[in-house]
Amino acid sequence: MRIAIRRIGNSLGLIIPRPLLGQLGLEDEVDLTLVDDAIILRKPGRPLRQGWAEASASIAAAGDDALVLPEFANAADQEWRW
Repeated sequence: MRIAIRRIGNSLGLIIPRPLLGQLGLEDEVDLTLVDDAIILRKPGRPLRQGWAEASASIAAAGDDALVLPEFANAADQEWRW
């Protein structure tokens, strides 16, 4: 598919046909990267660690937040000055 580059204000832009965006599941925004001589559009990934706080709160509320490994000392700990 060949698309014309158009002037949009002081910039240049492309208008991507709605059916094409629909096939890709793109709606409001995209992640855009440039690889070699290609522009790549992808669905935005969810932010890193999204939902971690809620998940840890629910684990704590269920009482399942005990340490997997107990606290233990290392053999060289006595040499340290705190």
